[in-house]
Amino acid sequence: MIAATPQVAQRYDPTQARFSPDPQLVALGRQLFHDTRLSQPQGTSCASCHDPARAFGPDLRRGLRHGETSPGTARGSRAGQFGQRAAPSLMYARYVPRRYFYQDDDALVPSFFGGLMADAGSDSLAEQVSAPLLNPREMNNRSAADLLAHLRRNGVVQMLVPRFGEKVKSDPQKLFEALGASLQAYLQSDELSPFTSKFDRFIRGQGMLDAAELRGLALFKNPDKGNCASCHAVSETASRPERSLFTDFGYEALAAPRNKRLTENRNPRHFDHGLCQTARKLQWPEPEQWCGYVRTPGLRNVAIRQSFMHNGALNSLREVMEFYNTRGTDPARWFGKGGSFDDIAPEFHDNVNVNSPPLNRKPGSPEALTDAEMEDLVAFLRTLTDERYVALMPPDVRGQPKAIRKAR
Repeated sequence: MIAATPQVAQRYDPTQARFSPDPQLVALGRQLFHDTRLSQPQGTSCASCHDPARAFGPDLRRGLRHGETSPGTARGSRAGQFGQRAAPSLMYARYVPRRYFYQDDDALVPSFFGGLMADAGSDSLAEQVSAPLLNPREMNNRSAADLLAHLRRNGVVQMLVPRFGEKVKSDPQKLFEALGASLQAYLQSDELSPFTSKFDRFIRGQGMLDAAELRGLALFKNPDKGNCASCHAVSETASRPERSLFTDFGYEALAAPRNKRLTENRNPRHFDHGLCQTARKLQWPEPEQWCGYVRTPGLRNVAIRQSFMHNGALNSLREVMEFYNTRGTDPARWFGKGGSFDDIAPEFHDNVNVNSPPLNRKPGSPEALTDAEMEDLVAFLRTLTDERYVALMPPDVRGQPKAIRKAR
């Protein structure tokens, strides 16, 4: 846990990370990951929201009743209950570092990196396990003691005894430690970090990108155009794929549009302020400066996702491109007639990034990207799909008319 006075660490280098989980613990973690007895009522496993068939991200069609639609987030163990945030892919999550601060030589204040969840609420994969288990909108166990009693009744605890001892049958903390260690071992296994995409073949010198994909890569890196690489780190000149995880593990206040389909958002005074919730919990100085910040996700396998942004508000990669491109030039398109950020409380609007291209454009000014350039960016992002999931990508829409989004 970070102390009240944040400690500044060296910049994390994912190529230095080493993973050698115990194969037996990996096997136990894999079994637990797919075990539908972990939830109340039973029927929902970790794999229900992090489906291996969808790059360990959600299938938003799962569990829907006739006529029911997902609000852009995954369904929990109870009918009609959906997560407040979009479930991320767990592929390549083993590379996410623990929480730390880093200060560039020319920076006035340190920047924050690492941690799991959109708000850095967990410091490791093992610690993160408790969050969905105890979330009433997800796996719906009321408390650690309630989970222990539930897993004793249905036999899950007995699976853990040979590895972790008899105390897991009576101590909720020991139970969480056992579940965390097992699931972390599985998530750190090579199964979840295959590096088999077209982009990976390209950086290894085993294949080529086509002309549109190469243009998209250039736009992705261009600081005056897409400027994506300023947060979604990429290094196509290095043969080590770990250098291109398409995240810097940092946090940014982008002011994604409010997802009005989420139940919580029926209350106009409800806001998910992300990182400042954790800052308050950990007693950081001036936690309000982090309100609105959420974690920069990795983009590998992003082309098969069914919703986008931390709140699931957007529905396609093309729509994401349009949001970045026109948030500044046409704010009413995303936030309604007033054009003011609608999913961050007004007192925290000054936290929103309005300085980095293309987010720094003013209303009525020219857009940073043309329609063709946005198509090229999407073409490049499709190359980040691992071989197993290529068939799940929606059809290539290059050359089709720009999607139209109605004003809110």
